[in-house]
This record gives sequence, structure tokens and C-alpha cells, in this order.
Amino acid sequence: MKKLFTSLLSVSALSLALAGCGSADQAQQPEGNAAGEAPKGAPAKLVISTWGFSEDFFRKEVYEPFEKEHNVEIVLEIGNNAERLNKIRQGNSSVDLIYLSDYYAQQGIDDGLFETIDRSRIPNLNEVYDIAKAPLGEEYGPAYTIGQFGIAYNPNLIQSEIKSWKDLWSADLTGKLTLPNITSTTGPMILDAASQVAGSATFNEDQAFAKMKEINSGVVKYYDKTSEYVNMFSQEEIAVGPIMEMYFKDIQAAVPEAKFVSPEEGGYAVMNTVNIVKGSKNKQLAEDFINYQLSKEVQEKAAKAKVDSPVNTTLTLTEEEAKGITYGEDTISKLRKLDMKAVNEQSKAWIDRWNREIIQ
Repeated sequence: MKKLFTSLLSVSALSLALAGCGSADQAQQPEGNAAGEAPKGAPAKLVISTWGFSEDFFRKEVYEPFEKEHNVEIVLEIGNNAERLNKIRQGNSSVDLIYLSDYYAQQGIDDGLFETIDRSRIPNLNEVYDIAKAPLGEEYGPAYTIGQFGIAYNPNLIQSEIKSWKDLWSADLTGKLTLPNITSTTGPMILDAASQVAGSATFNEDQAFAKMKEINSGVVKYYDKTSEYVNMFSQEEIAVGPIMEMYFKDIQAAVPEAKFVSPEEGGYAVMNTVNIVKGSKNKQLAEDFINYQLSKEVQEKAAKAKVDSPVNTTLTLTEEEAKGITYGEDTISKLRKLDMKAVNEQSKAWIDRWNREIIQ
């Protein structure tokens, strides 16, 4: 049975998290400090808007070291993408730094909610993948983690091997397939994949929707939440469907034989970004925090803990350490990236058309 939800997902998923630290400049040091001395006096306060997952990890491995070095108290505002962005829009928040998926960060940029950043204060940008340096423009924050949207399947329940996006259109998968809802973060990605399968070199809306109509009858459910996908997969209500790689460990815990595939045309980049909120009184301190989050030290901690896929190119992970995360130049270079500005501009029209033509 197909069901359409109207709420947008946060890409939290992807379980994506924060990390940061750097050297606060003299402007943030309490009055009377000489250069090079340990900070003294009452700590400054840095307010960070983020998701609530893996908070114990971040408190111990990321926030506490930064707090000690810079005499800073980090205060968190927790919630999903939409909730936290709306709070910034309303102008009743004291947030300095905000972590959002690229889909929502683009909305913040379009609404004029973020400060431009001084890239000269973030030298670790030189050590990250090109795709992560300025995903939404040079004036705004980087992606600190990149996940992959690919395909998971149960080889015990289907006859064919999955290698490509076009394989989802196989008749063998009828009644065994789930796809993301158009209203979810990854919904536009499956629409773009449909355009690819239809043979279009660039996105073609009409061809994409025509291709979605072909596959529609074989879809068990258009899922909104990753938990729905995992539950259906573990109960064998479905056998295949696109999902973010970061959640594959949950699937494999329930179905050890399950496989994850990076489609031969390329998976999709799912990026979480960090930006400085307009009007922040701690802009330079926030830039120092961003710089440290991109450092090898913090990126490596998060990767080995399976919290975030790294964007820093200088760290090296073993095969075991890299399991379950998106890692390595070969993988990252093949990822497809949607134009989030175009996605936001077309989102309402796509949802309306989806409701008329796909969900009936």
C-alpha cells in the first residue's frame, strides 16, 4: 500500500554530526589576556544548532576539547532541520553555528540567514574533497561530512543482482521494492535517477515522471523515515530499495546477507553543512570551530566511531574502519550532486505533480 507523507525529512541521518575546534583569535579572549596565554575569566558562550544524535560522543571528543582550549561554553539547540531553521527565520534565536543538510542550508542562504565566511581563517579547507569545500557557494560554509545514497538489497529474496539504478525497474522487483517519498530529502534524488534511467543526459522532469509511472505499480511503499525502511526490510516486506549508506549497518544487523551497492552510474552525495548565523557575535570563534572540525584529528575520530563519513583527504582508514561509511577518493569522485537551489525552486511543483500522477 502506498502512502504519501507531507513532512520533509531531516538528513540526519546519514547520522551526520559535528566536530570542531581551532584557535580563537584575540578578539574572543577575555580582556587582559596577552597573546599566547591561556584564556582567563568567564567563558564565552558559543551556541550551536544541531541534531541530537551521538551527543555523548560529541560532548567528549569534540566539544570538551574546544571548550578547554578556548575558554568557551558550548550550548546546544537540538532539533530536526526544519524546526531549527524555522527558529532562525523567526529571529528569536541566539544561535552562532547551525548544522543543516544541504537541502535546508540552501533555503537558509536564499532567505539571507547566514554570514559569509572568511576562508582564509579555515585553512583545513585545503585538505578536504573539492565537492565539500563550497557545496552551496564560496561565501558559505563547507560540508563536514558526505554520505552516499545508494541501493540495499536482500540477495535471498530476488533473482537478479543489483548493479545500477536502472535495475530498480526490473520486473523481478515488483512487489518487493520501496522508494523514498518525493517530500523526503532523498526524494529528488530518485527523481533524478529516473531521469537518468530514461536516457536523459541532464535532468528532464517529464521523462523522470514518465519513468516513475512505469515503476509505480511495483512499489510496496514510498517511505518517509529510514526506520520504516529498516522495519520493512527486516520483516521481508521489501527486498530492495535506495537508502543512505550510513543506515546500512542497521539493515545488516537485521539481515546479515544484505548488500549495499554504489550504482555504476554513481550514488548521490548527501551532504551536511555548517554555517554561521547572521548577526553572530562570535563569528571568528565560529570559523575556528569549523576549521577544527575539518581537521584530520576530529574527522578521524568521527569516522572510526561510525558517526560521520570523513571529508578530510589526509586520514587513512583500514578496510574494517571504513565499513559502513562513505570513504575514499574513488567513491567520492563518482557521487552525483544535485543543484539544491534548483531543487528548492522546483520542490513544490514536483510534490504537486507527484500527488497527481504517482500517488492516486
